[in-house]
Amino acid sequence: MPIATINPVTGEVLKTFDALTEEQIDVAVGRSLTGFRELRRTTFAQRAAWMTAAADLLDADRDDVAALMTLEMGKTLAAAKAEVAKCATACRYYAEHAERFLADEPAEASEVGAVRAYARYQPLGPVLAVMPWNFPLWQAMRFAAPALMAGNTGLLKHASNVPQTALYLGELFTRAGFPAGAFQTLLVGSDAVERILTDPRVRAATLTGSEGAGRSIAAIAGRELKKTVLELGGSDPYVVLPTADLDRAAEVAATARCQNNGQSCIAAKRFIVHTDVYDQFVDAFVAHMSALTVGDPMMDTTDVGPLATEQGRKDAEEQVADAVGRGATVRCGGRAPEGAGWWYPPTVVTDLTPEMRMYSEEVFAPVAGVYRARSLDEAIELANATSYGLGANAWTADPDEQQRLITELEAGAVFINGMVTSYPQLPFGGVKNSGYGRELSSAGIREFCNLKAVWVGEGDKADVDAATE
Repeated sequence: MPIATINPVTGEVLKTFDALTEEQIDVAVGRSLTGFRELRRTTFAQRAAWMTAAADLLDADRDDVAALMTLEMGKTLAAAKAEVAKCATACRYYAEHAERFLADEPAEASEVGAVRAYARYQPLGPVLAVMPWNFPLWQAMRFAAPALMAGNTGLLKHASNVPQTALYLGELFTRAGFPAGAFQTLLVGSDAVERILTDPRVRAATLTGSEGAGRSIAAIAGRELKKTVLELGGSDPYVVLPTADLDRAAEVAATARCQNNGQSCIAAKRFIVHTDVYDQFVDAFVAHMSALTVGDPMMDTTDVGPLATEQGRKDAEEQVADAVGRGATVRCGGRAPEGAGWWYPPTVVTDLTPEMRMYSEEVFAPVAGVYRARSLDEAIELANATSYGLGANAWTADPDEQQRLITELEAGAVFINGMVTSYPQLPFGGVKNSGYGRELSSAGIREFCNLKAVWVGEGDKADVDAATE
């Protein structure tokens, strides 16, 4: 894929960029290491001041940055503005909480023959971040805010179709006062990732992206014995049981499926509905999906914009066509309009069976697959019948059912009577083929830290004897 801004509304190439040369990459990695050596010596208070300044810049730049994201990948302008605001919130959250999250953890010194004993979190160094286009600011910020507050530096390899958003991020933290080299954007293709990750100056990597990309990064990092955090695909279930508020569940379902034009790893994709309320829910769900306005993402009245890439629309068309060809029923949508741009309408498909691609593949478009379950047991079995395990939604007013779903759904997050989303306060990540490691919360800032054991004794013979007995 060329490094270029391509307007998904029209398919027009607006601006292209040259990839960095090997020499330029080498200089950037060196600058990152130098920046790390400086940043790690600063105090939490100093880093918090810089991170708060970054949040202030995001607030000031919100309208311009949101318009840029909408131009590059097609999310609605309202959603883009909300994304910028969420990034500012995350910056302030880590500015406020980082020192507490990384505070020394005392041990019982007398039990280990020490005067003092504790564990200390310390940054690892330059970290490579390989990020996707669907939330071009938020995905990167989930890594950047905690990593910088911990004292690490970041090298951002962003998706090739959001280069201008990537460059904005590359300048943001320097503008906020962080040392030169603390966070840099590398305009490179995927072919440069292995070279960067194998550089001994780069200490770790994080990736949000496809399962295939995650396997590739993990394999390289494994050979290099470097830490990785992977947030990969999802095929999140949305379970609806008889005691649910069906009207609300159907309304939220449309948002959960079509958020970000259907291009979210944690978007609900498989709707598993108890047979007793199946027809009622499907009718309401189809009505809500059909009522969504598809159009210019810059307009306030638009609910769903175009898909970000031409290939993304082609994939959705092929997945739906495969299901229909094998006996599935399209309840609404299901056909891309003629003309320029990469549009695909909100679509609901029922009567899915295991031989259909939609049954096992993630659909990265506003396309919902609906399944019938005869019991709670069957609903949980269907929900877990996927290689992914990122998020899960479930709707029920029964406390016992809620506890079973919380316990038995195989996912990194379970949201009861609500839509899966991410918050700085909660850990974010998946299980199974959705990856490993966590972003956000206290867990996210600790991922790229060395948890160092510290033992301080008097240095006399008794200390040595106690250690060897």
